[in-house]
Amino acid sequence: MAVVLWFQVGNAEGDIYTLTVPELRCVSKVHAFKYKIDLLHCSPDMKWIFASGMHQNILPRVFFTERLLKPLEGESPQSLSIPFSSCCRACWAPRKTSRITVMYRRGSSRKTGFTTFDLITERTGDRTVIQAQQIATFLLPLHMESPIWMEAGDGNLIIFESGRYLFVFTISGHQLQRFDDHQRTIGSLWADSLHVLTTSMDDSLHVYMWEEEGRYPYLKSCCHLESIGSCLAPSCSVSKAICDNISIVCVVSKIQESRIQEPSILVMYSLHM
Repeated sequence: MAVVLWFQVGNAEGDIYTLTVPELRCVSKVHAFKYKIDLLHCSPDMKWIFASGMHQNILPRVFFTERLLKPLEGESPQSLSIPFSSCCRACWAPRKTSRITVMYRRGSSRKTGFTTFDLITERTGDRTVIQAQQIATFLLPLHMESPIWMEAGDGNLIIFESGRYLFVFTISGHQLQRFDDHQRTIGSLWADSLHVLTTSMDDSLHVYMWEEEGRYPYLKSCCHLESIGSCLAPSCSVSKAICDNISIVCVVSKIQESRIQEPSILVMYSLHM
């Protein structure tokens, strides 16, 4: 039996398209918002789709993937609005696949907060009802520089940058770890269930690994790679990095000194831990 692959994309009109791979056949189209869709994340078990825009009037929505893949004629796909506007990031917990943490900014001071929900489904007759149970929320102290990036840990932890520092917090707001491995502001953050990577405008990359010990997993600093771009081209920086158990792949981008678009370079490292 053939396995049908699919993915979702959002557009500036607030529509979500579900397309097959590789044919790009449209399975369904849903009008989710009146504004542009900036965030679209599928849960690790592919059961849920989180969608949101960064417009202050948008409430994020979670869709039941089954109804996007097999839409019923005349019925809107099942979804649930999450009551937190001004969403700027969101991520699913890799080990608790129905748990999502949302990062948002509120008020004139633009305070940054994090709120975590568990999604639950209940059968009512022939219909599945989606519910979101808020399990934790907190605001960052005002003295902390507002983060741009965030990732989830085991389901009870979140990782985010603040300036040149990397932090590990519990979802209820307790700080567990702080790292200062970069000399300049962290420019990107990536994580999976095993690794965490950070890159900085100082043209460096740092690799961490999760260790299981005690009540919570903790991050162990593993290695630091400096001047990745300078050995390839002048005035370069690492703009993004991802990895698996075998290798690390970095995108090295030229620092823009003019409006001329410069090509990026892919750099790969063999990973031996």
